[in-house]
Amino acid sequence: MQGAWWCLVVAGMFECGWALGLKYTQGFTRLWPSLWTAAAMAISLWLLSRAMQWIPIGTAYAVWTGIGAVGVAVAGMLFLGEPKTALRIGCLALIVVGIVGLHLLAGDPPPLR
Repeated sequence: MQGAWWCLVVAGMFECGWALGLKYTQGFTRLWPSLWTAAAMAISLWLLSRAMQWIPIGTAYAVWTGIGAVGVAVAGMLFLGEPKTALRIGCLALIVVGIVGLHLLAGDPPPLR
């Protein structure tokens, strides 16, 4: 995977971090969860912006949000007691198929500078 795609995957992982962090900020009234969430937001958006220099915006944004959606949903099922139904898991699998498809169809961007 080229550097831009790695940036995008890591950006998606930080998106999961800030989305999960929002649950613990209690409306940004708790200091440490709020600081972690804000830092994760900033890192995620910065990495997304780097990736978008080489990956088309529609592809990059769809992959970024897809990674975040799947990551947060899986974390919710594993750690927060959210339902683990076959239909839910099947829908998440469809998102993953879409992410992989977008990556395969986008072609390889030039290396990061």
